Amino acid sequence: MSSDDSDEKRHSGGVITKPSIKVEKPRMYKVVLLNDDYTPMDFVVVVLKAIFRHDDSEAVQIMLEVHNKGAGVAGVFPYDIAEMKASRVHELARKEEHPLKCLLERE
Repeated sequence: MSSDDSDEKRHSGGVITKPSIKVEKPRMYKVVLLNDDYTPMDFVVVVLKAIFRHDDSEAVQIMLEVHNKGAGVAGVFPYDIAEMKASRVHELARKEEHPLKCLLERE
């Protein structure tokens, strides 16, 4: 087979298509705030509003869940965003000298 024959077979009759690429949704992670005996409830509300953009009502509801159940979901995000928000929680808590902690849980 000559190179002319192979070129003709590759380009004859039809559209050359690329294989379809399957795009998966990113895995989502919950940012879970953990209760402790020292962090003021008002500070938890501030964190929920400032970092997670909850309104007053949602922030208070989540704070009460953390207080009463020991943990509460502040939000659900792709990993990079969840990690960044958790880091900001720890940074703000450290700055204000509170032991507030959070962790990530895969959804």
